[in-house]
Amino acid sequence: MAGRALRGRVYGRVQGVGFRYYTQMTARHLGVTGWVRNRMDGSVEVYAQGDRQALESFEAYLRDGPPSAHVDRADIRYVDTDDTFDSFSVRG
Repeated sequence: MAGRALRGRVYGRVQGVGFRYYTQMTARHLGVTGWVRNRMDGSVEVYAQGDRQALESFEAYLRDGPPSAHVDRADIRYVDTDDTFDSFSVRG
């Protein structure tokens, strides 16, 4: 049975400012699983799974980012998924 997931790319001053670390901490606090990673174009990519309320809270965090970051744009979409993750990790 497919679940819901959030896929996103966050643009702005989001690399070298602890964005991935804070994203991981926020995800764990909300009970969201998945991953976050830096992209070569300077953006950050996110894949997250959780219940609807947790994903909506996580999306709100992504649109603001941590205090050290400056988010110019967050492209977020919700998708059906059959993937499952046990935790939220930082990738590359």
